[in-house]
Amino acid sequence: MTFPCYDEYKDSGVEWLGEVPAHWEIAPLKRLTRLLTEKTDTRTNSIALENVESWSGRFIETESDFQGDGVRFARGDILFGKLRPYLAKVLLAEAHGEAVGDFHVIRPANRLSSRYLAYYIRSRDFISIVDGSTYGAKMPRASWDFMGMMPMLTPLPPEQTTIATFLDRETAKIDDLVAEQQTLIALLKEKRQALISHAVTKGLDPNAPMKDSGVEWLGEVPAHWTIQRLAALFKEIAEPGNDTLPVLSVSIHSGVSDDEIPEDEMERIVVRSEDRTKYKQVLPGDLVYNMMRAWQGGFGTVTVPGMVSPAYVVARPVQKILTTFVEMQLRSPTAVEEMRRHSRGVTDFRLRLYWDEFKTLQVALPTYDEQLSIAEFLNRETDKFDDLVAEAESTITLLQERRTALISAAVTGKIDVRNAVSLKEEAAA
Repeated sequence: MTFPCYDEYKDSGVEWLGEVPAHWEIAPLKRLTRLLTEKTDTRTNSIALENVESWSGRFIETESDFQGDGVRFARGDILFGKLRPYLAKVLLAEAHGEAVGDFHVIRPANRLSSRYLAYYIRSRDFISIVDGSTYGAKMPRASWDFMGMMPMLTPLPPEQTTIATFLDRETAKIDDLVAEQQTLIALLKEKRQALISHAVTKGLDPNAPMKDSGVEWLGEVPAHWTIQRLAALFKEIAEPGNDTLPVLSVSIHSGVSDDEIPEDEMERIVVRSEDRTKYKQVLPGDLVYNMMRAWQGGFGTVTVPGMVSPAYVVARPVQKILTTFVEMQLRSPTAVEEMRRHSRGVTDFRLRLYWDEFKTLQVALPTYDEQLSIAEFLNRETDKFDDLVAEAESTITLLQERRTALISAAVTGKIDVRNAVSLKEEAAA
């Protein structure tokens, strides 16, 4: 859908705004709003950064118990996430409450629509300019001194309402399409995992005779498969690393990396030691797991020589097995739950799966050739799922870009949406 432009424009005098509708006014944000700073320790409706979805401004329910004083806000106030503003965490308050943490709480003046303001300061260029002004290297924050001087475009109040109503309607349509793609991705991932779990525990021959494995999480397995403890398949290894090897990571989503962890990511995951002999050396075919996250799927098969954190457990095969087959079997939901049950700790956050517990787990193994056949089959079939997921993710990216561009165009007057809103919508707004 295309929209017309306004009949007459003027130079805004601001490079990133360019020309704007001739009848729109421009003033610093601080002249049209007020920054709220009144603290309160009440907890009637506490909102933190994690409660705000990036760019959409949607409220997200969490179970967190927020501590500390918050800034009191009322319905119609705007909560702007000042920490890492590139995340565009901007919330239009729908009730009274307290903003806990890194928010600028902004109250618009009488002639400024809260809904229009929320869209304006969530627009792509506004966020980009503010993000470029942040202070603090590791925890960049937006300063109100800078934000308050940002130019604010204001059409007349009725037109602000029209623009906000238009954007409410159009972004809701886009959000519905995004939700459909997200549902599709979840379904594809669920089917992908079900395919893997079935293949590595039941085999590929639907007519194969079955037997009770004697292992609760495995259930029935093909009669010719053997049940073995991990202790019979692997031994724990702790060989020191050296300067010639890359430091590899272990992800709960993708297993063991095949390259050095980038410096910026390394700071987030683990503190790098100057003495690389403290790391553990790994070889292709080793099974590596993170003791604290094994029960979440934090393990994988090594594909290149390298080193891993000393906090990881390295298990090396002592039999001719395909480690990736064992990994795929251990990634089944029932196996992950079994690992959680064998982990020790007071809470989930502190659970650890030690080698002495890990090696007691039992798996079901076909012959080596059948392990290869199953792995090759799964590589082919999961690639199909991965392609479909990538296509859906690409669609989501395009939709989100469309959403962002539409907001920016509407609140800067690049398009005229006054005739795109019906009288019925105006009345409802």
